[in-house]
Amino acid sequence: MAPLTRTEAEARAELLDVHRYEIDLDLTRGDRTFASTTTIRFTARRPGDTFAELRPTTLHRATLDGLDLDPHTLTDGRLPLPALTAGAHELTVTADMPYSRTGEGLHRFTDPADGLTYLYSMCFLADAPLVFAAFDQPDLKAVFDLAVTAPEDWTVLGNGIATPVTGQPGRHRCATTPPISTYLVAVAAGPYHSVRTEHAGLTFGLHVRRSLAEHLDKDADELLDITRRCFDHYHELFDEPYPFDSYDQAFVPEFNAGAMENPGLVTISENHIHRAAATDSQRADRAVTIAHEMAHMWFGDLVTLRWWDDIWLNESFADYLGYRVTNDATDHRPWPEFSTGRKQFGYDADQRASTHPVAPEPDAVPDTAAALLNFDGISYAKGASALRQLVTWLGDDAFLTGLNDHFARHRFGNATLADLVDAMTRASGRPVTDWADAWLRTTGPDTLTAGITTTEDAWHLRLAHAGARPHRLRLGTYTAEGTPLDRHDLDLPAAAGTTDHTYPGPRPDLVVLNDGDLTYAKIRLDPHSWNTARRTLSALPDPLTRTVLWTAARDMVRDGDLPPEDYLDTARGHLPAEPVTAILEAALAFATGPLAGRYLPHHRRPAALATLSDLAHELLAAGDTDPARRLVAARTAIDTATEPAPLRAWRQAGTLPGGPALDPELRWRLLRRLAALGATTEDEIDAEAARDTTAAGAEGAARCRAALPDPAAKEAAWEAMFGTADTLSNYLFRATAEGFWQHEQRELLTPWAARYFPAAVDLAARRGHTLGALAGRAAFPHTLTDPETLRLGEETLRRDDLTPALRRGLGDQLDELRRALAVLGR
Repeated sequence: MAPLTRTEAEARAELLDVHRYEIDLDLTRGDRTFASTTTIRFTARRPGDTFAELRPTTLHRATLDGLDLDPHTLTDGRLPLPALTAGAHELTVTADMPYSRTGEGLHRFTDPADGLTYLYSMCFLADAPLVFAAFDQPDLKAVFDLAVTAPEDWTVLGNGIATPVTGQPGRHRCATTPPISTYLVAVAAGPYHSVRTEHAGLTFGLHVRRSLAEHLDKDADELLDITRRCFDHYHELFDEPYPFDSYDQAFVPEFNAGAMENPGLVTISENHIHRAAATDSQRADRAVTIAHEMAHMWFGDLVTLRWWDDIWLNESFADYLGYRVTNDATDHRPWPEFSTGRKQFGYDADQRASTHPVAPEPDAVPDTAAALLNFDGISYAKGASALRQLVTWLGDDAFLTGLNDHFARHRFGNATLADLVDAMTRASGRPVTDWADAWLRTTGPDTLTAGITTTEDAWHLRLAHAGARPHRLRLGTYTAEGTPLDRHDLDLPAAAGTTDHTYPGPRPDLVVLNDGDLTYAKIRLDPHSWNTARRTLSALPDPLTRTVLWTAARDMVRDGDLPPEDYLDTARGHLPAEPVTAILEAALAFATGPLAGRYLPHHRRPAALATLSDLAHELLAAGDTDPARRLVAARTAIDTATEPAPLRAWRQAGTLPGGPALDPELRWRLLRRLAALGATTEDEIDAEAARDTTAAGAEGAARCRAALPDPAAKEAAWEAMFGTADTLSNYLFRATAEGFWQHEQRELLTPWAARYFPAAVDLAARRGHTLGALAGRAAFPHTLTDPETLRLGEETLRRDDLTPALRRGLGDQLDELRRALAVLGR
């Protein structure tokens, strides 16, 4: 299907006013297709030509104002509507549509645990035409009436409350929606297990497939409590009430994103239903996801971007408010995870060749294919960081006043960056346009570097600013033991250069730039402060101070300014005393992943793993009763094992010494590590799969089989991923890719790099955006940090037949490979 261009969307929006969709889906036609009948009522403001989008397996009939259109005119997903007259029109389209296995359109999943089938839609960005005929662009909002025919024992959910039709078994009608965009239309159907309650006069529902019912039930009170708290808190922040008739959250299988903000029917990855032990930071992440998607009910659903250059109006706001509302309304404190985890997503993306402004110019997003690439760490994490800085600069009262003005002016309509900036300017009386130009129209992180000198009765900070954004930040000072002294607020101008700041008294032993992590910038401490930080890091009382320092250490390793072993030494010395799980997890994830895997020469990897293994075993042996810390330690101990003997002992015992017990997630993790070490067999993997017949078990088995250091096993995994049968779902493809490339198998795997690049090109061309993105990222040979892999990748990027998703994925991975090679070359 040809991507919709911005120019085409603008022309269609000038021509049409779309009023109503009537959609009728029949889900009882078999396991390959479903029937879709759509009637669209719209008005043409003047005579003209346009088109509707549709991607069927078979177009049976299309009529315009009762007259048949030629079905053969449907080309590349577009049904021409030529010579429209000014006035009212009615388009009716009847088609068979394909079920999806890639999470795009109407996804169909059969649960291996019990054989039951579940459906859910993902109409996001440009995939509504895989479900129904549409004028598919965000600024042609309309009301939607949805009817669904499904098997009689199925639950049906939609944007509005679904009601069974009397006398028609299996038939449901959903309440008419307010005006929404086509990409937000949603349906879910299947024998879902549901937990419902009432709150604020609305029905709240949680839904999951039946084989996960016990896991939903044990967490249902927690999930509903978080939902209620977030809902109530948003009503404290916003004047505009929740604009839809119910609030369902369906936890669905094989979901490509974390969640999707469909009004009234939020779809969430069922990975957030924990069938195994979970850390407190995982639970906090789930709470943030709930708060993030609820924020979208206002940012994205009530007020929607006009075109996809303003993705940030949806995602940056939802990301910022997700963390803020979770922090303020629930028992979770997620800002340390934002700083050490989410924000790194932004920093990393912002330092690649593919970086872009948070709010790019409209011409930089010429079509929907380009837009889809910008749902990344910049539009989410960097944008959220910019908003946190905006609140710091404007003040919270002005910020919320501006938001409420924005909602009131554009409710059930569309808006742009300029509209929001105008609202903030009215609320604050400050030059928000200048701030937006500096923060939202530029790329790359600024870097702030401290230099400190002393005189007899004062100390002097010379702050070097590489970049052009204004910053309001905090300067924290500490003793040699990590005891807090004073904090100073600084305002840096929107210009590169140096600023000088003088403070009375002796110099502190530790001076922390951006203490509290209120701005978005790379930080470099002065040498004395860095030495103090390495000695006292775990003693610093504020977790957000510690996150700033861990982030600075990570940045320095990636930039070649800190030897990786120094990071490992710091981790070994301080992580056993780190009380915040999110910080512990993030530091260990970096150390066990990129640092040990890419930033160290391969022959030094065993020593790095030994250091991290010792750290994990110290955590386990310390008698710590915190189950989250023990779980993090157990995962690390498994991932860093270099010999099979301890893994075998734990598997035999069913537990690590002192706990935790091996639940399904840990059993599969352990078996994958045994596979990577060449210490298990196909038979043992098959036996574990027979013990765990769930979808997660199928994914675990796929990872383990692909991880075996056996040429035949590698060939089978390769054929499953890249063979033309194309049978793997999105999740099974990812799982196989995650197992395939193992650091311990470099000799075996090196020849596969030459096969990877052409295979990825062919796969992306056949299977579309989602699988193309997975091929470029998850299946990339990330364990081969060598010039030849870089050469092969660069040669591939010079081809002109790459899909946009694959080109972006490969380009980003090659940027990371260049960075790693630069570190290794120092």
